[in-house]
Amino acid sequence: MSPVQIFGVKNSSATRAAERFFKERRVPIQMVDLKQKPMAPGEIRRFIERFTLAGLLDTEGKAYVDAGLKYLKVSDSGLLDKVAQTPSLLKLPLVRGNNRISIGHDEESWNAMLPTK
Repeated sequence: MSPVQIFGVKNSSATRAAERFFKERRVPIQMVDLKQKPMAPGEIRRFIERFTLAGLLDTEGKAYVDAGLKYLKVSDSGLLDKVAQTPSLLKLPLVRGNNRISIGHDEESWNAMLPTK
């Protein structure tokens, strides 16, 4: 059984919910704490291709408002730099498993990542 990869931050309740979801189902996980290690450009590109950069951003979150992004026009490359510095700008967690990806607290997508018997 291949592990599910969870990109998030330890103090995010949604990230902890994803960890708990897969642990309860005995699915091995590889946790990547984005505060310790930013996502590789190829990895973030995979999520952007599926959800768009705007779709990955937590536009209602405190980090987004505090960064002034509701009012600033920032290029995509500038936005990616900000995301690398402040992972809480993203809808966390970003989860990859079983050739599927999901963003945010999405148990329906997580169920689809579970191995079939």
